Amino acid sequence: MPNEDKTKKKTDVSVSRRNFLKKSGYVLGGVLAGGVIGSLVNAGGKNPPSANPQQPTSTPSDYNQALMYFRQDQFRIVEAATERIFPGDDIGPGAKALGVAFFIDHQLAGDWGFNGRDYMQPPFYKGEAVQGYQGRLKRREIFDIALQEMQNYSQSKYKKGFVDLTPEQQDAVLTAFEKDEVKLTTVSPSGFFRMLRNATIEGVYADPLYGGNKNMDGWKLKNYPGNQMAYTQIIDKDEFTKIPPKSLKDHLH
Repeated sequence: MPNEDKTKKKTDVSVSRRNFLKKSGYVLGGVLAGGVIGSLVNAGGKNPPSANPQQPTSTPSDYNQALMYFRQDQFRIVEAATERIFPGDDIGPGAKALGVAFFIDHQLAGDWGFNGRDYMQPPFYKGEAVQGYQGRLKRREIFDIALQEMQNYSQSKYKKGFVDLTPEQQDAVLTAFEKDEVKLTTVSPSGFFRMLRNATIEGVYADPLYGGNKNMDGWKLKNYPGNQMAYTQIIDKDEFTKIPPKSLKDHLH
């Protein structure tokens, strides 16, 4: 009798282990997913899993909105500053909702930030207004210095960081940079402001592929069609035709 009990227990363990491995194989093999996995483990009970389980809904993540260059504190300053340059209103979203700060971050992480296509060899002389920036600093270095100086100026004038200022105070800080009222020795305040403003506008209207113009809402503000492959269906029409915009990504399918 004792031997029979041992044999029975051994058989039960073997069967149980085999069932577990079998069920685990279904899970690992991808036959079942989501909320069904929990039901599968208990499949030996009296209540089998539903054939049409309720799947939780979730909003797809925008993996293009990730920092490539900025620190978190720098990103928040740029996000607040660009929102004052291109604020949201009743007509449409502003720079923050459009992801403009991500666009600038991505640009600084690439050739634009490294001045990869600019001649950067000395000697350096102050250029004419029409020539733009003439110096040794790369754009990413200019942003690093200027953002810190914006923070310093905000602290000295309002005893708060730029992000914590009221919209009116943020406008005053940006205006001080635009008019060269901030005295800096390393970078031109007005030169940085122009660079920031230009980058903001580019982020509003560039293809969403580059991080800004989220959901093509910047294009929708202007009824801009984006990257259409052809206009043959409307080329002969006299009246204005509104076309849903398309991104470069839309032509991959």
